Amino acid sequence: MKNKIFFILLLMFVFTDSAFPQKETMNKGIFVQKEKGFYEEILEALGDSAALSSKKSFKADVSGMDLPKSTGEFKKYWFNDPVSQGRTGTCWSFSTTSYFESEVYRLFNKKVKLSEMYTVYWEYIEKARRFIREKGNSEFGQGSEANAVTRIWKQYGVVPLDAYTGMLPGQKFHDHQEMFKEMDSYLKGLKETDTWNEDAALSEIKIILNKYMLEPPEEFEAEGIKYTPSEYLQKYLGLNLNDYVDILSYMQQPYYQQAEYEVEDNWWHNKDYYNVPLNEFMNALKKAIRNGYTMSIGGDVSEAGYLTKYDVAIVPAFDIPSEYIDENSRQFRFSNKTTTDDHGIHLAGYMEKNGKDWYLVKDSGAGARNGNNKGYCFYHEDYIKLKMMDFMVHKDAVKDLLSKFNK
Repeated sequence: MKNKIFFILLLMFVFTDSAFPQKETMNKGIFVQKEKGFYEEILEALGDSAALSSKKSFKADVSGMDLPKSTGEFKKYWFNDPVSQGRTGTCWSFSTTSYFESEVYRLFNKKVKLSEMYTVYWEYIEKARRFIREKGNSEFGQGSEANAVTRIWKQYGVVPLDAYTGMLPGQKFHDHQEMFKEMDSYLKGLKETDTWNEDAALSEIKIILNKYMLEPPEEFEAEGIKYTPSEYLQKYLGLNLNDYVDILSYMQQPYYQQAEYEVEDNWWHNKDYYNVPLNEFMNALKKAIRNGYTMSIGGDVSEAGYLTKYDVAIVPAFDIPSEYIDENSRQFRFSNKTTTDDHGIHLAGYMEKNGKDWYLVKDSGAGARNGNNKGYCFYHEDYIKLKMMDFMVHKDAVKDLLSKFNK
């Protein structure tokens, strides 16, 4: 009898170990040595280099896990091929420009390739303008938010990529390192000397921008027709920028009210974000992508489960088990700054696997080109739930959610 019981227990152990390999490996971590990747290729192309750190990082061990392998596994919607943001902090413009290219196709069946750097150029101007008006009490950096794109387009319009690349002749990758240093140093000098002549200062900022990015066009031709940037937005693209909303989920502002997203990259302190409970946030995202809407989404990509070599973003159980991911664990990480607002991406497809959603993400960052699917990453829904803070989408995708807000 004892031998029989032992045999049954042994079978149960073997069955359990083989039936749930993914859960078992989700809780393993390994030390990983950084390898040469696409960012190092960018540096080499720019005539620069950086020594790889000898310090190993602790990452999730995904060996044996059943992960997505290619973009072909996903239900996806039209988008242009991924492009690199080079050595710049302009993911917000690349991700949201890609998103609006998809929107033009979804709404009007037009395939367009728009200039990311046209938006970036004028964003630098507006950042500098506010820095001057606030006498240095305003953030001046390379980062921004998705709704900076709609704000700039409303003011300055938009142009196709072939009208303005933002690069000098022969330049292979975008590089804003020296340009930003010059602008930042100049503005800090104004603060030190208490010199706040806006016209003179912005003229100097434009000189710096034009040296590194060239001056954007006031008029250009598209399909044989001349446009100004504002005319191109209104008459050719046809987008109504007021139709786009930003959905946020954090506990530090009241739910079902519009609120400020309190991060440095929201440097103009926009308060139009629709703040909702986490379950509403996830339900809205899942419903939108299934109904044919893509979105520009932002959050944190500096995690043990963010594995560019494998093109995946997961939450290992040694960080937090899936069943414990809720608005409290999300807010805890945002409040203690282990979740930061450090990257913008274009969420453009989905698949269901083992009862969970995975999302196809188009990514302009260098890390997204380290795996087999160049320019893409596959996000597990738990990663979105824990680490992605906000997304921009067409208002028609979230009508039910918006109806819950006080008018």
